[in-house]
Amino acid sequence: MTELQRRVPRPRDLSPLLKLKPRQRNGTARRLAEAHSIWDLRRIAKRRTPSGPFNYADGAADAEISMRRSRQAFEDLELQPGILRDVSVTDTSTNVLGANAALPFGTAPTGFTRMMHSAGELAVAAAAERAGVPFALSALGTTSIEKVAEAAPKARKWFQLYLWKDRDLSLQLVANAKAAGYEALLVTVDVPVGGNRLRDLRNGMTIPPQLTMKTFADASYRWQWWFDFLTTEPYSFAFDTTGRGSTGDVVRLLTDPTVTFEDLAWLRAAWDGPLLVKGIQSVRDAQQVMDRGADGVVVSNHGGRQLDRAPVPLHLLPQVVDAVGERGAVVLDTGIMHGADIVAALALGADFTLVGRAFLYGLMAGGEAGVSRAIEILASEVRRTMKLLGVTTVDELSSEHVRLMSRRTSIRMS
Repeated sequence: MTELQRRVPRPRDLSPLLKLKPRQRNGTARRLAEAHSIWDLRRIAKRRTPSGPFNYADGAADAEISMRRSRQAFEDLELQPGILRDVSVTDTSTNVLGANAALPFGTAPTGFTRMMHSAGELAVAAAAERAGVPFALSALGTTSIEKVAEAAPKARKWFQLYLWKDRDLSLQLVANAKAAGYEALLVTVDVPVGGNRLRDLRNGMTIPPQLTMKTFADASYRWQWWFDFLTTEPYSFAFDTTGRGSTGDVVRLLTDPTVTFEDLAWLRAAWDGPLLVKGIQSVRDAQQVMDRGADGVVVSNHGGRQLDRAPVPLHLLPQVVDAVGERGAVVLDTGIMHGADIVAALALGADFTLVGRAFLYGLMAGGEAGVSRAIEILASEVRRTMKLLGVTTVDELSSEHVRLMSRRTSIRMS
């Protein structure tokens, strides 16, 4: 048996091992530097944000089955690497809606964003502008169309709209977005009624809010959130351009269970720029919106926030890509938490992707710097995954690089 030859360690042997990293004085910068995944940002966000706003962003409808299945679909993927390729230089840029994006993802439209962090949409738009990716403002965003445009004049800006009951308001918002330089319109079509979001009901996150004492107590020790909330201007919505009434009165204008494909055609006539339809959950619907003049579709189940047990967007994606063909763009939304998820979606035929919760975790964790950190993490993961797959450009990705698997099988009902 080999016997170890021991000696007393010398200071010069230990010194290379004892070099301490300089401590970052800025607490937010220090926390963000220690976040190496979107899940790390989520952990920080949960600690620093009251449970009401955090669960509004983090939660989904009913039992949250749709959200879990959408994420599980990405986890079940098998990626197929190609070896012995020169991947010293990797280009993550891509073309979407006729213009370049530095990364193959943009920030999805999210409502009530200033509730997550008082910097809200302004922080997200600024971070997106700096990263060279599109930013989408929700009609339920808490910053006006014009303020976002002023804060990020060089960003690629998209505006998300519902098919409203108030058609005059719709036309006004479309005109405002056009005048402010928004290049594309995203029409969300999967909200005839609001989803049953149980976390929000339990936290009093209704419209208007009915907060409980438990919610207030939970928020009481997040002093930074409260300080920002109390010392910045009150929330208002991107669509409420006139201060026409209470939050509840205005939001009731949103959902309209009577809308049809003809209403989509009406909106197409009112908007002369690129138009994407968000909330596609079947091949037939994808074909119908393209027939009515859409420039592309967003395959999405609203982050699992509407119909629970809805189709998994990633599983549906290849069929929608085949159905749309060369007629327009196919974008994937829902469930993305890692750069490899984005790469897999592109390999399965998506032209682009949108991320929502991932950047909201960054926003809650550290404002604008947190959003930038989320984008940096995803960009690094995209780049690394591409290199490990043996590809150097987004266009090289194909179905050969991914195998789509499912723990479930579809049963045809007779």
